[in-house]
Parts: sequence; C-alpha cells; structure tokens
Amino acid sequence: MRKLIIAAVALLTAGTASAQMHLNLGDDSPMRKLQIAEMAITNLYVDSVDEQKLAEDGIRGMIEKLDPHSAYSTAKETKSMNEPLQGSFEGIGVQFNVVQDTLLIIQPVTNGPSEKVGILAGDRIVTVNDSSIAGVKMEKEEIMRRLRGPKGTKVKLGIVRRGIGEVLTFTVVRDKIPVKTLDAVYMIRPQVGYIRIGSFGATTYEEFMEGVNKLKGQGMKDLILDLQENGGGYLQAAVMIANEFLQKNDLIVYTQGRRAERQEYRAEGNGRLLSGKVLVLVNEFSASAAEIVTGALQDQDRAEVVGRRSFGKGLVQRPIEFKDGSMMRLTIAHYYTPSGRCIQKPYKKGDMLDYEMDLDNRYKHGELYSADSIHFADSLKYSTIRKHKVVYGGGGIMPDYFVPLDTMQYTSLHRKLAAKSIIINANLKYVDNNRDMLKKKYPTFDQFRAKFEVPQSMIDDILKEGEKQKIKPKNEAELKQTIPFLKMQLKALVARDIWDMSEYFAIANETNDIVKKAVGLMK
Repeated sequence: MRKLIIAAVALLTAGTASAQMHLNLGDDSPMRKLQIAEMAITNLYVDSVDEQKLAEDGIRGMIEKLDPHSAYSTAKETKSMNEPLQGSFEGIGVQFNVVQDTLLIIQPVTNGPSEKVGILAGDRIVTVNDSSIAGVKMEKEEIMRRLRGPKGTKVKLGIVRRGIGEVLTFTVVRDKIPVKTLDAVYMIRPQVGYIRIGSFGATTYEEFMEGVNKLKGQGMKDLILDLQENGGGYLQAAVMIANEFLQKNDLIVYTQGRRAERQEYRAEGNGRLLSGKVLVLVNEFSASAAEIVTGALQDQDRAEVVGRRSFGKGLVQRPIEFKDGSMMRLTIAHYYTPSGRCIQKPYKKGDMLDYEMDLDNRYKHGELYSADSIHFADSLKYSTIRKHKVVYGGGGIMPDYFVPLDTMQYTSLHRKLAAKSIIINANLKYVDNNRDMLKKKYPTFDQFRAKFEVPQSMIDDILKEGEKQKIKPKNEAELKQTIPFLKMQLKALVARDIWDMSEYFAIANETNDIVKKAVGLMK
C-alpha cells in the first residue's frame, strides 16, 4: 500500500520537469519570440511595467487557451488553495472565490461559524467590518487576511444575496475550522451502513476507515457510499478508499496523455470491504476523485451506481512549482476507468463559458429528469470487467439506476424564505431557547427521530416573518406543498445542532430520492 500511496502523491517541481522537457531555443522558436517581446516591453515601453506581473499575465494568457482545469496561482494563492484539504485553520469557515472583483461564497463549511448564522452558498461578501472589499480590486490574500483571525473574535460581514434588494448583515464569531471530509456515518437500515463523503482530503481515508470500523461494530454487512455533491480532491484518498473494496491487482484507475506514459493504480487486495453489497450514489455535482472511486467500483462489478450522470472532470494536473512559491497546474493526462472510459467530458479549448454551461444544457435537454433524454453513440459503449455489463463513456459516470431530479420539493415560497435566512434564523432561535429541554426530553437521537415534531408555532413564526418581508405563498396549494419539506428541514437542522451532521442526514435522507432508491435496492 505504501508504494501505491507514494505513486499517487508524487509531485513534479519546475527543476525536475526541465530534465524531461524538450525546449526549442532556436532563433525562430516560440520561446525566443516570447523572450524578445518581454525584453522589448521592459526596455522600450513608454511607461514603467511590473516584470513579475507581466510574466504572470503571460502565463495566465497561455493557460486560458488550454483546457478548463489548467491554472496558475501566485505563492499566496497556492498556499490558500491547498488549505481546505489539509489540517485546520481559524476563520469564518467558507469556501470562496473572487469573481468579477467580488467574493463569491462557493460553500460554507459544514456546521462552521458562517453556516450557523445563515450564510449561504452563492452569497457575495461586499464589506468586512464596514470596509468595502467589492469593486476595489483588493487582492485575494488581503481579503483572506481580513476574514481570518483568532478563534473567538468577531467579524461583521455585509452580504449581497441574489433576489434580495438590500445588503444583509451577519456577525460571525471566528472559530477553528476542522477540515473534516466525511459528512455522515450511520446505520441507515439493519445491516446496511451509510457513509457520505463530502470531499477527498488529506484525512479522508482515516476518517473513512474510522467510520467503517464503527459501522461494522454495529452489524454492517452492506454499504451505501454517498458521493453526491462531492467535487473531488486528492487522488491518493480516492485510490486508498477504492482499494478497500477491490481484489488484489484489480485496476482502480489509469492515466495517459500525449507525453505522459500510462500509469496504473491497482488494488492490493487487503481491504476491509471485500464482501457485501455496495451501492454508490452520485449526481451531476459529483466530480474528479468521486468519479474515480465510482468508475472503479462500477467497472470492476463491485458496486452498482445510483443517481444521475456525474460531472465529468477527468483531467490530471501536474503541479509545476516556481522558486517564488507560485505554481502552475498543467493538465498532462486524462483519467480512465478500468474499462477504458475517459472520465472527462468534452470541452472546447479556451471556451470556459461553453464548459460552464454544460449543466444548464443538461437541464434544458431534459437529462436531469428523464433517462430517455440521454442518448449514447455505439462508439461510447464499454463493458465491465467481470460481468461484461454495458457501461457508457462520453464524460462522467452514468449510473446503473437513474433517479430523476425532483424540483417539486423546492417551491418558490421555500426558496425565498431560505434566501432571507428566515428558516435558519428560526431554527437557531428555537434551539437556543429550547436546547436544555430538547436534550432532557430526547436523551437519544432515536427518541428524537421517532417522537419530535416541529411545533406549529415555529412554522407560524416563519410565515409571519416572511409576510413582514413581503414573502407570501402564491396560493393555498403552494403553502400546502411547502410545509412538509419545511418541517423535514427544520427537524434535520434541530438534530444537527443538538447532535451532529450524521443525525442531520439521517433525517434529510428520508426525502432524498437517490438515497431512498438505494435503500429500496438493498432489500
């Protein structure tokens, strides 16, 4: 296993890369042309220029013409980029990116300080302690410096939320942000365990095995592995987890590129999950490392896949490190499943907009709602290794059991209440006022799950607050449609705040169609 891990985490620096690269330095070479252009601008241009920035802009310009996942990052950006999958840090607990000079929250850290006060994915932070950070061309590292700080300190954030006219204000108490990658571990049915992995980080394998040992101690024979919304992460974590399910020498994944020789990752056959039924759950947001695990288990006939076609991120990036700490992540190969399927979905070089619109196009074409809307050419047919079942390439992993997207749960009323943080605020208030009572009345989660009902007063308060903010149901039918899902969500949130995320998902999964399908298949 040690050799497997070393192979999976091997990095290449700029110094070592130079020995393997062929450079054309002749007078008519592209390299010479770039050198002359840089020298001319530096020495002859009418105004002074920043040579470092000029070089960085040149690198970024070249990369923009390549695939969607090659990228350049400065030294500080590189350090920050690696942190979410390593160790821990102290701050407000959000994953973010700077889009058009505005900080866009990709996802609040699960159960972190920002999520607890109602900050949502898609929110834009425009002020920090009343100082503007939007529209002022502030460097990413400076934004991070303002958001991070010692545990226990407070920071006031001004938030712009889509569909909300005014700037929302949140006070966040900074905390130590553990980088946990497992969202939930529990017995979903007798003898059936459930593990949800949120991302693949440095500690994922250890977290996963701790969860497996816990569930085996509770009588687990079969497993539902939930990779919905898992955007990927470290290759070595995916390889190590896949190894737990597969027989000795089973191929897990291989990589190959124009200049990169084929490299294979194989199982050692020493895993703890070599027997028992396994179902892997994916949707359109499952990507990269999540697709490697899914593809390996499907192709080796070790698991069946339930859900919707995964994202299709199957490009291998090689880190090329520069002496100043900056880094270029250059795509050098594709990931292939054991049957030979390329995980990467098609893309047009240099056309990021087309690539980003792929999920919207799937929605418009009906792929998320009907399996009949998905058509594959005969050239995309592959066969699994042992049972020779037909599986399909063309980008992403196509499930064995398709589950359509259900939008009926999310009414316009619910979306507006959630957007204004009315639901989360009501939950926080209720738990804060009733925590001691809840713990006394429901000593165990099983008792809570069986007997707790969301009080009508809580629902009434939410609707009243909605009316104050001019949010009303269109009609009685919309109200009736909203209430059941709202009650489920509130019950799950209360469970989360009293216990943890496993309890949250134990309740939330009762209305998740993909999970429900998997549970049914386990019977």
